Amino acid sequence: MMQPQYILNLSCLDQRGIVQRVSGFLADHGCNIIDSAQFGDQSSQLFFMRVHFSGDGSIDGDGLRSGFAELGDALQMTWQLHDAHKKPRVMLMVSKIGHCLNDLLFRYKSGLLPVEIPAIVSNHADFYQLAASYNIPFHHLPLATGAPESDKRAQEERILEVAHNAGIDLVVLARYMQILSPQMCKALEGKAINIHHSFLPSFKGAKPYYQAHDRGVKLIGATAHFVTGDLDEGPIIEQDVARVDHAMDPATLTAIGRDVECVVLARAVKYFVEHRILLNGHKTVVFK
Repeated sequence: MMQPQYILNLSCLDQRGIVQRVSGFLADHGCNIIDSAQFGDQSSQLFFMRVHFSGDGSIDGDGLRSGFAELGDALQMTWQLHDAHKKPRVMLMVSKIGHCLNDLLFRYKSGLLPVEIPAIVSNHADFYQLAASYNIPFHHLPLATGAPESDKRAQEERILEVAHNAGIDLVVLARYMQILSPQMCKALEGKAINIHHSFLPSFKGAKPYYQAHDRGVKLIGATAHFVTGDLDEGPIIEQDVARVDHAMDPATLTAIGRDVECVVLARAVKYFVEHRILLNGHKTVVFK
């Protein structure tokens, strides 16, 4: 039988003895710490901790949660306890540009990304065959250009219904080119990740890499962040850049930029499903 393992994430006001009290609780309940990371933010006065530990089988996850609640209340913690062996269920959303979708599916199929993907949602039908090749249900939920707000809300309600029925833990906007409504952002708060090129807000609109080429940029990159009602301004999870030069044409910049987008999004998803991300106001703490 596989030994039970858990991941505990917590944050609270920084104070003496947090690590000792958490490790003492785990020891008292027959648990052994596999790895641990912590961070005290001097600006917010908050303390963050991630502990990966194993149990001896004498107490299950529900028992640990019940027992830890007393300590969590005493220190006014925000905390979560996850089963480390459980693969989070991820729903991918895409429009007509498929490099991030294709990359995530390959990582999932090859075992590089420890997730289950029970649904792919798109406002276009372009990638239904790709979804079928991975034996993943594809939900085509179109939204006409210039559709009234009522149609947009109805489409978003269908998306949320798919997510609910599939027991989704995380929604990934893998180049889903529709702006989510404030209601949708609220419904997905803390469990939706988006990817965009890092030119924003300098090069908004169509063909950003062509705009960047016209301005002679020397660095291009990508940003993965949590989805919020503030467009492309949610808490940042991961970023990366690549150097470019005057000899590269717009198509080359686009290809390099899309490679960076794939890597950055995959890292962000992996950090999320491994429970390495803790919110710190408008920022994140990411234990790598």
